[in-house]
Amino acid sequence: MKRICLIIIAVLSLLPGIYAQKIEDALRNSQVFYYGTARFMAMGGAFTALGGDISSLSQNPAGLGLFRSSELSVTPQLFHIKTSADFDGISSDYLYDFNLSQAGIVANIINNNNDKGLITLNVGYSFNKTNNLNQNIRIEGISTLSSLADYWAANAENSYHSELIDLNDPSSYLAYEAWIIDTLSGSNTEYGTVYSNYGDNLPSVYGQNIRRLVTNEGYTGEHAFSVGGNYSNKLYFGATFGLSRLNYSSNYEHLETTDEDLPSKFTDFNYSDYFRNTGFGFSLKIGAIFKPVEPLRLGLAFHSPTFYRIDVYLNDNLTSSFSDGGNYEKSNGALRYNYALTTPFRAMFGAAFQLKKLALFSADYEFVDYSSAKFSETGDGYDYSEKNLAIKDGLKQVSNIRLGAEVRLSNIYLRGGYGYYGKALLEGDNNEDLDYSSISFGGGFREKNVFIDFAFTRLMNSQTYVLYQYETETQVVTSLTDLNINRNIFTVTFGYKFGF
Repeated sequence: MKRICLIIIAVLSLLPGIYAQKIEDALRNSQVFYYGTARFMAMGGAFTALGGDISSLSQNPAGLGLFRSSELSVTPQLFHIKTSADFDGISSDYLYDFNLSQAGIVANIINNNNDKGLITLNVGYSFNKTNNLNQNIRIEGISTLSSLADYWAANAENSYHSELIDLNDPSSYLAYEAWIIDTLSGSNTEYGTVYSNYGDNLPSVYGQNIRRLVTNEGYTGEHAFSVGGNYSNKLYFGATFGLSRLNYSSNYEHLETTDEDLPSKFTDFNYSDYFRNTGFGFSLKIGAIFKPVEPLRLGLAFHSPTFYRIDVYLNDNLTSSFSDGGNYEKSNGALRYNYALTTPFRAMFGAAFQLKKLALFSADYEFVDYSSAKFSETGDGYDYSEKNLAIKDGLKQVSNIRLGAEVRLSNIYLRGGYGYYGKALLEGDNNEDLDYSSISFGGGFREKNVFIDFAFTRLMNSQTYVLYQYETETQVVTSLTDLNINRNIFTVTFGYKFGF
């Protein structure tokens, strides 16, 4: 009984560490792609020096100073994502997500007709989505070299005695309890899998069918509360207090089935892993736009880190079947804990050129140092120093570029844009070449009081998805697939101006 009590205490103390956050979590929760109004989206989000759009409250709040009247806008959006996986052939999956990209209001509280001094002062609120995390992935094929069971067996060997697996690797413990892995004959610290009859019939007999289904859901978004003004039509200034919302869940199901008549009598197993992150954060943003000459605007903005507190919920489940009638279902049950995340500081510079009332062009440069992201505990005393060292050694500084253009034809506007988001993972990572690019176009119609804008954006990237990776005495075995991801984003904004 004493040993059982000690094990329970150890499990409770170790579980947050076992599931502790990874580099991928820090990067995903730190990335910002600046969704917003249709005009903002159509021009690639290049508004650091441009302003005059409610979405700029989350980018450069000085853009609020360019409003000469009050304004209300709402932006519904249709998000479509298609993911193709190359694993023993191409498998594709997709989803649609109808969501709110932006909603906000600007109120003009000071509006002087003179050309000197404080000309306008505005306050504003806007909700702007900063990342859409919805995605479906389907990976299917035949594995001839390894299995997820080998991953569990390798991890179990790092857990020493078979009675202590549950303390060190909960998923391997499920595999042990469901007879996917077991100790070798005469050993309590070495493990074999069903494919080798637990080490009695080496080498392992593979050729099993693998199917992994991944479902990601969620978003990050910001409630931006801002103030901005115009001084002498030369200097525009602003500040934003941001309340960020994070809501993300991920579930994957990994199925392996074999038609081989294995000595272990194994036929199939299905492993399901689910986790959900929800959290709130806050940040401060300041910015300025300077107009040295009438056609030219120069913009500068600084974003403090976002300070998140994130709640985690997770569970996993494993079922297995054998031809001799053995059927097992094991679960680790639900686990809840929380942690804090500090995202990187951001700095951006922009320039915009206006050709009378006919056209305008804008360009943005953004600097982000993802290696400065940092985990911290929220009261449980867990030491995140090793995780933070992994972030520092695994992520790097990036440069993001955004370009936009707009042409005016009376009350009709035509727009286009491009964006590039740089490689955040250091050389040597499976995704060292992971970057993102976007192309966009759109148009709009504007009268004195009302406007409607629309945009199409295509955000693209390719990356490597690792199904599992483990180390043997002689090699590192990695099962991976290449993903090609295309997001098609359709945005429309309805707006109303008042208080002229």
